[in-house]
Amino acid sequence: MDKITIQGLQVKSLIGVYDWEREAKQPLLIDVTLGLDLSEAAKSDNVADTVHYAELALAIEQVCENSEFQLLESLAAKIISQLFTYPSIDNASVSITKPNIIPNADAVTVSLYREAP
Repeated sequence: MDKITIQGLQVKSLIGVYDWEREAKQPLLIDVTLGLDLSEAAKSDNVADTVHYAELALAIEQVCENSEFQLLESLAAKIISQLFTYPSIDNASVSITKPNIIPNADAVTVSLYREAP
């Protein structure tokens, strides 16, 4: 299975369960890996035969900007749902890292993996 990976996509989102987390959007880092067949794109050298990375990144940013989830798990599930609107994707994993949220830890990361419906 071929893969496309976007690493360290910087977004902001209103996310968290505590009142102070709900006051302003917080920075998150998103990693996405898509499993799909890239053989046609490799042959054609045409962006129409693959997933357009910039469009995908923008779609993820918009999901994050417009969400008001409390849990990273819920936001990750929403992002995966958005990814599967691209018909060529067979599976996807999403990791969301929320920096500086727990004392004495650099970050918390939640990761989900799903097969296409």
